[in-house]
Amino acid sequence: MTVPRNLLTDNPELYEARFPDPDRLAGRWAEECLRRHGAGPRVLDMGCGTGRDAAHLHGVGRTVTGADLSEAMLAHARVHHPGPEYVHADLHGFDVGRFDAVVCLDSALLYCHTNAQLDAFLTSCRRALSPGGLLVAEMRNGAYFLGRTDLLDTPTANSFTWQGTVHRSTTTLTVDRTAQLLRRTRVWTTDDGSEPVVQHSAWRLLFPQELWHLLAAHGFEVLELHDGPGPRTEPPWQDGDLPGDTADADRLHVVARLNSPA
Repeated sequence: MTVPRNLLTDNPELYEARFPDPDRLAGRWAEECLRRHGAGPRVLDMGCGTGRDAAHLHGVGRTVTGADLSEAMLAHARVHHPGPEYVHADLHGFDVGRFDAVVCLDSALLYCHTNAQLDAFLTSCRRALSPGGLLVAEMRNGAYFLGRTDLLDTPTANSFTWQGTVHRSTTTLTVDRTAQLLRRTRVWTTDDGSEPVVQHSAWRLLFPQELWHLLAAHGFEVLELHDGPGPRTEPPWQDGDLPGDTADADRLHVVARLNSPA
């Protein structure tokens, strides 16, 4: 078979099989944040992936635009999760309209690896948001890796069946302290005789106080910054759960409001 650039993002159905979310937990969590802080109806889901969360937000009555860099993901979203408008955009710099909230889930923000990319993302958010608009983000927490190694350097195996073929992945995380990146090496194998696929990716390790400072520098007031509960925490967020007051565990959840001009 032809080896794709990225096995998951080039095969959205495979992505959804590997990361099922039948209860739309991430979308429900985002909607709860938006409702709790009185966000208006226009929402940009930046890094929307397959469109599941964007479609959920559309389904509860919001006017949603989903944006992603992967054309395969966008094509899948338009067919399988209709309702939102789906557009091609890069989170390192985008201008796709005016919104009351920008949602950025599942560590998408951490694909901004450099300070310049983070500044460009937040500048784009500021341009996209109406005064008083919200930024809602969910991601890995850089602070978790200060002195902790339980998630590092040891391969983690996973397997699932998709279209009759068993897919196995072995994932290893390492920390690049100089670049402040969490690097991921994932090796895919299948039982159909295909050659193994080796993929490399990375997330920026952002620390709570660093993120607080970046947001303030771009004109945002932080309303919530905590480690859970959230859609990827253990135990996961449930309807009615209130945000916590610590920022020490593996995930980080942020809600920030764009200050109105003086």
